[in-house]
Amino acid sequence: FYRNSPLWYDKTMKLIRKDMKTKIGRPPGTLITEEAGGPWVQECRLYEYDPSSCEDYEIELFSDLSRLKQQGSVSWLNVTGLTDGRILEWIGREFDIHPLVLEDIQNTGQRPKIDDYGDYLFITCRMLSWNEPRRSIESEQVSFLLGTNFLISFQERPGDVFDIIRNRIAEGKGRIRSHGADYLMYALMDAVVDHYYLIVEELQSIYEELEERILRERPQNGVQLMHTLRTEVVTLRRAVWPLRDIMNQIRKGENSLITQTTEVFFRDVSDHIAQVVEADELLREMLSGVLDYYQSAVSNDMNAVMKVLTIIATIFIPLTFIAGVYGMNFHWMPELLWKWGYPAVLGLMAAVAVYLIIFFRKKKWL
Repeated sequence: FYRNSPLWYDKTMKLIRKDMKTKIGRPPGTLITEEAGGPWVQECRLYEYDPSSCEDYEIELFSDLSRLKQQGSVSWLNVTGLTDGRILEWIGREFDIHPLVLEDIQNTGQRPKIDDYGDYLFITCRMLSWNEPRRSIESEQVSFLLGTNFLISFQERPGDVFDIIRNRIAEGKGRIRSHGADYLMYALMDAVVDHYYLIVEELQSIYEELEERILRERPQNGVQLMHTLRTEVVTLRRAVWPLRDIMNQIRKGENSLITQTTEVFFRDVSDHIAQVVEADELLREMLSGVLDYYQSAVSNDMNAVMKVLTIIATIFIPLTFIAGVYGMNFHWMPELLWKWGYPAVLGLMAAVAVYLIIFFRKKKWL
């Protein structure tokens, strides 16, 4: 954690500036295809299942997707990599997706939200993972298109938190294969939210480590360390807070694509989100408390040092005055010719210094 990492503001602004540059002069709904397919491998993987069977295979690009709309089974199309706009256009044509939705899927700086388009439901959220070598949060946008019996998910890069859901589908564990696509979306969102708990635990562990170090050592870069941790807390906050609005809209039960049976499970996700929000708020308050303590402790240390230096300077003021008087070198100064003048002046200086020290101790300034 003790690293020279960029602030969250800088990272966010770089992403915003990059998106703005690509949008300038382009009409709404325009998709972008980066050269050489972008930095991530483009992959479309299809999962089809029903209570008695499950199939998992990779589909070729621009192949026929009409079977995803067939009744009797649930289809989950997982798209990895968003740099090739042709893939999004292909899916948009097959499922009649609005161009602005496709643009929101590709522009990964979206705020988590939910939009109802009648035939399908569009949800976007942030999937967080913990980078242990850097001890920081990595965030990527995950988007969902929920239809009557199909779900399409979009993620920026390989690697996610959905392996447990894939295993449950393949092994037929739990109730996932006996429910519809809305339950699958619940399961995926629940996996995303449950992973927030791991992020909270890592942040709390870093906070305890940082708190102990600050209370014990008060390092010079203490403020920088706390602000670095605060950026990670803000990243978690930006991911989890908008999800409350998404859950509230789902719990209203106004969408026909989500059954009443599945709404109960979304309430459980809403409770988990509330717990993560409370943990995030508590962590922010504790971090602010440690920051206030650190600043007060550093200020007290500085005041103690300044007090000692002030007392030393005050002691030397009369001594400097005495030395200055007898350093004027006038010709007619009787003390210059006195045999005991030098030791007498030194004794006077010592007496003044001792008196001032005793005086300061009585005043409890020293």
